[in-house]
Amino acid sequence: MRPDGTLVLRRSEIASLLTFSDYVTAVEEAFRAHAEGRTLSPGLMHVDAVDGEFHIKAGGLRAGQPRFGIKINGGFFQNRARFDMPNIQGVILLSDATNGYPLCVMDSMEITIQRTGAATAIAARYLARPDSAVCTICGTGNQGRIQLKAILSALPLRKVFAWSRSYANAQAFAARMTAETGVPVEAAAELEPAAASSDVIVTCTPSRQPFLKAAAVRPGTFIAAVGADSPDKQELEAALTAASRVVADLTDQVAHVGEAHHAIAAGLLARSGICAEIGEIIAGRKPGRGSADETILFDSTGTALQDVAAAAAVYEAARRAGVGATIQLAA
Repeated sequence: MRPDGTLVLRRSEIASLLTFSDYVTAVEEAFRAHAEGRTLSPGLMHVDAVDGEFHIKAGGLRAGQPRFGIKINGGFFQNRARFDMPNIQGVILLSDATNGYPLCVMDSMEITIQRTGAATAIAARYLARPDSAVCTICGTGNQGRIQLKAILSALPLRKVFAWSRSYANAQAFAARMTAETGVPVEAAAELEPAAASSDVIVTCTPSRQPFLKAAAVRPGTFIAAVGADSPDKQELEAALTAASRVVADLTDQVAHVGEAHHAIAAGLLARSGICAEIGEIIAGRKPGRGSADETILFDSTGTALQDVAAAAAVYEAARRAGVGATIQLAA
């Protein structure tokens, strides 16, 4: 049946449609579908621009109602200071993958934030020690907030450290997240002592210089590396990546733009040394954590599969709720 037109959704509308648990369900199924060969091949493009960059991610799902999605995000990290605009902004186009009809154009930021957190929650369930109690969050922006909530949804944390290059930002984050979550969050003036006492470490910054060193990570730690999503971004020392059991969101992608990319370039890790994709573990095709003292790195570069699965769920929820405006693009 031909749709009435293309739905347009604003960020505020998207935020009202799904719970975090809904995002986790959609993303976990997308990872599983990819491991089982039920997706359209995902693609990634990175374009440098004046004072910033663009990420273009595309892919699709074959199961159920087949959907294709493409996301274009601009990352311009001077925006907030110079123009009072978000540093990252963009759009997702969701299409019917059986005939190409553009079903929905939507703001990308709420989906990007939520689906990234969802991937970490899923990985923590499969890869972290179930008794993990202490976590360090590196990065205190939007991703820091959702990453903490993601870990809290998966693990019984009793204490959290927040680290940022700006100690004032870490203090503000700690106060806010303690109030929001009810879990004690403490600003860390130095990263190394916090990391060394943690069972879980999440890095979610736009850093281009590694700041988390192998010497600061104790055996058995689960690390979710979220920030490296372009070839020049790096948060982990290459030796730490090479010393860990590396689980990818997508192997081809992390070998190109993730933390694994830097370890491979340094000659410390072979592409074949990437142990599994998270979807293979979800589908039972490869094992999760093998022992309590195994250091595991989830190299989370963010995939089009997460975007299209979340966007499809948002689209269906918007149709049910009668949210958004409909336009005729071909008129």
